[in-house]
Amino acid sequence: MRFLVYLCAGAAGGVLGGMGMGGGCVLIPILTVFCGVPQHLAQSVNLLTFLPMAAVSLCVHAKSGLLDARGVLWTAVPATLLSVACGLFVQGIPGGALRVGFGAFLCLLSLYQAVTGVKSLRGGREKGRGAAAG
Repeated sequence: MRFLVYLCAGAAGGVLGGMGMGGGCVLIPILTVFCGVPQHLAQSVNLLTFLPMAAVSLCVHAKSGLLDARGVLWTAVPATLLSVACGLFVQGIPGGALRVGFGAFLCLLSLYQAVTGVKSLRGGREKGRGAAAG
Protein backbone atom coordinates (compact mmCIF):
# COMPACT_ATOMS: atom_id res chain seq x y z
CA MET A 1 0.00 0.00 0.00
CA ARG A 2 2.83 2.40 0.90
CA PHE A 3 4.38 1.79 -2.53
CA LEU A 4 1.13 2.91 -4.14
CA VAL A 5 1.16 6.15 -2.13
CA TYR A 6 4.77 6.80 -3.18
CA LEU A 7 3.89 6.02 -6.80
CA CYS A 8 0.95 8.46 -6.72
CA ALA A 9 3.12 11.13 -5.07
CA GLY A 10 5.75 10.76 -7.77
CA ALA A 11 3.15 10.82 -10.55
CA ALA A 12 1.47 13.95 -9.14
CA GLY A 13 4.83 15.68 -8.80
CA GLY A 14 5.84 14.66 -12.31
CA VAL A 15 2.59 15.77 -13.93
CA LEU A 16 2.63 19.14 -12.19
CA GLY A 17 6.33 19.56 -12.94
CA GLY A 18 5.63 18.87 -16.60
CA MET A 19 2.88 21.49 -16.60
CA GLY A 20 5.33 24.15 -15.45
CA MET A 21 4.49 24.20 -11.76
CA GLY A 22 7.24 22.87 -9.54
CA GLY A 23 6.46 19.25 -8.75
CA GLY A 24 8.11 19.69 -5.36
CA CYS A 25 5.24 21.93 -4.30
CA VAL A 26 3.16 18.76 -4.29
CA LEU A 27 5.74 16.04 -3.79
CA ILE A 28 7.30 17.37 -0.58
CA PRO A 29 4.01 17.87 1.30
CA ILE A 30 2.73 14.46 0.16
CA LEU A 31 5.92 12.74 1.32
CA THR A 32 6.01 14.54 4.68
CA VAL A 33 2.30 14.60 5.54
CA PHE A 34 0.98 11.36 4.06
CA CYS A 35 4.08 9.17 4.02
CA GLY A 36 5.77 10.35 7.21
CA VAL A 37 9.07 11.02 5.46
CA PRO A 38 11.34 13.44 7.38
CA GLN A 39 11.56 16.95 5.89
CA HIS A 40 15.25 16.72 4.99
CA LEU A 41 14.75 13.42 3.16
CA ALA A 42 11.65 14.64 1.31
CA GLN A 43 13.45 17.73 0.07
CA SER A 44 16.50 15.67 -0.87
CA VAL A 45 14.35 13.27 -2.88
CA ASN A 46 12.73 16.22 -4.62
CA LEU A 47 16.11 17.72 -5.53
CA LEU A 48 17.37 14.34 -6.72
CA THR A 49 14.43 14.06 -9.14
CA PHE A 50 15.61 17.26 -10.85
CA LEU A 51 18.65 15.49 -12.30
CA PRO A 52 16.89 13.17 -14.78
CA MET A 53 14.25 15.82 -15.58
CA ALA A 54 16.94 18.40 -16.31
CA ALA A 55 18.87 15.95 -18.50
CA VAL A 56 15.76 15.07 -20.53
CA SER A 57 14.75 18.75 -20.83
CA LEU A 58 18.24 19.69 -21.97
CA CYS A 59 18.18 17.00 -24.68
CA VAL A 60 14.69 17.96 -25.87
CA HIS A 61 15.51 21.67 -26.05
CA ALA A 62 18.83 20.97 -27.79
CA LYS A 63 17.14 18.78 -30.43
CA SER A 64 14.48 21.47 -30.94
CA GLY A 65 17.12 24.13 -31.47
CA LEU A 66 15.94 26.05 -28.42
CA LEU A 67 19.18 25.76 -26.45
CA ASP A 68 21.53 28.71 -26.31
CA ALA A 69 24.73 26.77 -25.70
CA ARG A 70 26.69 29.98 -25.03
CA GLY A 71 24.86 30.50 -21.72
CA VAL A 72 25.00 26.93 -20.43
CA LEU A 73 28.25 27.25 -18.50
CA TRP A 74 27.24 30.62 -17.03
CA THR A 75 24.11 29.07 -15.54
CA ALA A 76 25.02 25.41 -14.95
CA VAL A 77 28.26 25.92 -13.05
CA PRO A 78 26.96 28.48 -10.50
CA ALA A 79 23.71 26.53 -10.10
CA THR A 80 25.63 23.33 -9.37
CA LEU A 81 28.02 25.00 -6.93
CA LEU A 82 25.21 26.79 -5.09
CA SER A 83 23.14 23.61 -4.94
CA VAL A 84 26.00 21.72 -3.30
CA ALA A 85 26.73 24.62 -0.91
CA CYS A 86 23.07 24.95 0.10
CA GLY A 87 22.76 21.19 0.49
CA LEU A 88 25.64 21.23 2.95
CA PHE A 89 24.26 24.32 4.72
CA VAL A 90 20.76 22.93 5.18
CA GLN A 91 22.06 19.86 7.02
CA GLY A 92 22.57 22.05 10.07
CA ILE A 93 19.00 23.35 10.06
CA PRO A 94 16.46 21.46 12.23
CA GLY A 95 13.67 19.69 10.32
CA GLY A 96 10.97 21.82 11.99
CA ALA A 97 12.62 25.06 10.87
CA LEU A 98 13.05 23.66 7.38
CA ARG A 99 9.36 22.70 7.33
CA VAL A 100 8.31 26.21 8.41
CA GLY A 101 10.59 27.79 5.82
CA PHE A 102 9.19 25.58 3.07
CA GLY A 103 5.64 26.38 4.18
CA ALA A 104 6.41 30.11 4.09
CA PHE A 105 7.87 29.65 0.61
CA LEU A 106 4.68 27.90 -0.56
CA CYS A 107 2.53 30.70 0.91
CA LEU A 108 4.60 33.39 -0.84
CA LEU A 109 4.52 31.41 -4.09
CA SER A 110 0.73 31.11 -3.84
CA LEU A 111 0.38 34.84 -3.23
CA TYR A 112 2.64 35.61 -6.18
CA GLN A 113 0.67 33.28 -8.45
CA ALA A 114 -2.63 34.84 -7.34
CA VAL A 115 -1.40 38.39 -7.96
CA THR A 116 0.06 37.42 -11.34
CA GLY A 117 -3.20 35.68 -12.30
CA VAL A 118 -5.32 38.69 -11.36
CA LYS A 119 -3.02 41.03 -13.31
CA SER A 120 -3.21 38.71 -16.29
CA LEU A 121 -7.01 38.68 -16.17
CA ARG A 122 -7.18 42.46 -15.88
CA GLY A 123 -4.73 42.88 -18.75
CA GLY A 124 -6.82 40.60 -20.95
CA ARG A 125 -9.98 42.56 -20.21
CA GLU A 126 -8.32 45.88 -20.98
CA LYS A 127 -7.04 44.58 -24.31
CA GLY A 128 -10.53 43.32 -25.12
CA ARG A 129 -12.06 46.72 -24.33
CA GLY A 130 -9.48 48.53 -26.42
CA ALA A 131 -10.20 46.32 -29.43
CA ALA A 132 -13.95 46.77 -29.05
CA ALA A 133 -13.66 50.55 -28.71
CA GLY A 134 -11.26 50.91 -31.65
